[in-house]
Amino acid sequence: MLGLKLPTDPRWVNIVEKNIEEILTDHAFCEQKAASTAISFIVLFPEYSELVQEMTALVKEEISHFKMVHDKILERGWTLGRDRKDDYVNKLMTFFPKGGSRTDFLVNKLLYAALIEARSCERFRLLSEELEDEELATFYRNLMVSEANHYTMFLQFARKYGDTEKVNEKWQSLLEFEAQIMKDLSKKETIHG
Repeated sequence: MLGLKLPTDPRWVNIVEKNIEEILTDHAFCEQKAASTAISFIVLFPEYSELVQEMTALVKEEISHFKMVHDKILERGWTLGRDRKDDYVNKLMTFFPKGGSRTDFLVNKLLYAALIEARSCERFRLLSEELEDEELATFYRNLMVSEANHYTMFLQFARKYGDTEKVNEKWQSLLEFEAQIMKDLSKKETIHG
């Protein structure tokens, strides 16, 4: 369904279970960054009214997810740690060349967002199915259901604002590139790492 070319190694959950505090902190910042990304679409592309409307709703949803994760951290007697660099996202963002038209920039940004959401959804599914902590497994199951449509929304906007055939080619190439990135990841207790 998600179109990912390389699924996450299920053993990644074993790494996560050894440091739940770390995954929750990383997850909280992922939600905050998702809200920031939605805001950046509004700021950069205000003339796309339908996109602005959807991004406004997405900001609210993602920041509410941040609060939900932060509440989980507080319930467990922890505090939110510091943000860390996201190797996955940093490597992913090197795929499309800099420059090009404003439309290319918009489409590329939408495709990046779609793929990050797809991988997050896949990771949430894995956590919901494999975590021994039943409370967290249920938490991730509920988030997965909520987040499942984000990647398709971004992909649909990319196809709407760009040439559909070219967008589909870019999407497939980006998926292949992402699979190569994933070969070196899944070794840390982070949502994408």
